[in-house]
Amino acid sequence: MPSVDKHLPALAIAAAMALTAAARPAAAQTSTPSAPGTPQPAEQVIVPQVERRDVRLPRYASRDFSAGVFAGTYATQNFGTSAVSGLRLAYHITEDVFVEATLGRTKASDEDFRKIFPNGGIFPTPQQKVSYYSVVAGYNLLPGEVFFGRGNARLFQGYIVGGVGSTDFAGVKRQTISAGFGLRVHALDRLTVQADVRDHVYSLDLLGRRRSTQNLEVTAGLSFLF
Repeated sequence: MPSVDKHLPALAIAAAMALTAAARPAAAQTSTPSAPGTPQPAEQVIVPQVERRDVRLPRYASRDFSAGVFAGTYATQNFGTSAVSGLRLAYHITEDVFVEATLGRTKASDEDFRKIFPNGGIFPTPQQKVSYYSVVAGYNLLPGEVFFGRGNARLFQGYIVGGVGSTDFAGVKRQTISAGFGLRVHALDRLTVQADVRDHVYSLDLLGRRRSTQNLEVTAGLSFLF
């Protein structure tokens, strides 16, 4: 029996080594712990299968320009009131600021002077053509809406304008200062209706003395946005 007792430690060591070797495959299947502070990769559960496609952005019309016509009355100081008509072209820089070029034509009459002077009037003929152009800057003071009934609202703007230009009166061009105010209503998507009151100030010397004259213009018109 002493020979059996002598080999017991060797048998115990061999059994322990066999158990360790059998446990190694299971340990290899488990994840090896990483060092403290190392971020663990997130497991991706759903893999997206999205195909990229070209997207065309819509192009909205700016409609910063407007062109239109107008008609009304033009009261020439000392020379009566006549019909006036013309064209307008505007560029809207922002929602509140715009610039506008205007071209108009009317007539001046010296009928009252012909009744007083026995030798005739101031002009060679009773009526003289008057034409003008002006470039003004405008500012919208009262942007808002106006209602036509319960369910019909339209964009509304009240504005002031001021600028310079030239007036051809009786064949002589005269520097002109124009100022006034107006109202604009967007009747349709591209069509606006506007009414204006403007004063054209220029000097005349037809009556023997050079003096500044106030010439009031009241008009209404239509403009097309593009």
